[in-house]
Formats: sequence, structure tokens, C-alpha cells
Amino acid sequence: MDDSLHRLYQAILAARAEDPASSKTSKLFHAGIEKMAKKLAEEAVEVGLDAVHMRRERVILESADLLYNLAVLWAECGIKPDDVFREISRREELYGIAEKLPKNDKRPKRPRLRPLRLVPRS
Repeated sequence: MDDSLHRLYQAILAARAEDPASSKTSKLFHAGIEKMAKKLAEEAVEVGLDAVHMRRERVILESADLLYNLAVLWAECGIKPDDVFREISRREELYGIAEKLPKNDKRPKRPRLRPLRLVPRS
């Protein structure tokens, strides 16, 4: 999956500078982080609802959409897939499996990310 996600991420980076009229990805970048977050949340809800109804094929299709929207959001925030993979590996080293951190985790807070803005091409 790492290779597929890396290829998807690279395609997203390449598409961000395209014409928003012809690129869904570029349109999302131009719409801003709020729209990206909304699309991500919508896809997550769709995955969850399809899972509740045991719609296996729909879960697969919606999961691909979810990963796409997550990668778009990462790109806007300056996060690379490898950043996330390192965190998964760190958790696996700590807990033996890559699970969610316990609520009592006392790690220092990381600084908030500032969205990246592209300068339009002339």
C-alpha cells in the first residue's frame, strides 16, 4: 500500500497547479482547507455507514475516496505519507502494534500546522 499511496500523493501534488476547471484535485486546493476537511469527513461517514450495512464493495470504494481526500489534506498541510508511516512505526515500537495512542499520553504538543498556499502561475 505504501507505493500506491506514494503514487497517489505525487499525483495530487502534480495536480494542485492544474486548472481547477479540469482537475478535481486542483479545485479542492483552490476551495481551501475547510472544503478539504468537509470532503474527508463526508467520505469517513460514508465508509462507516457502508460498513454498518456490511456493504463490502462500497466500503472498498469509499475507502479509496477517503484515502484520496486524506492525501489531499496532507498535501495542503505539508504532511508527507512518510511522516504518517513514521508515526505508525513509532507506535508499533512502543505498543507492539500500530494502535491509537492511549488518552493519557503525555507527549509534548506539536506546533499547529500553517496551511501552504501556492502562488498562481502567470
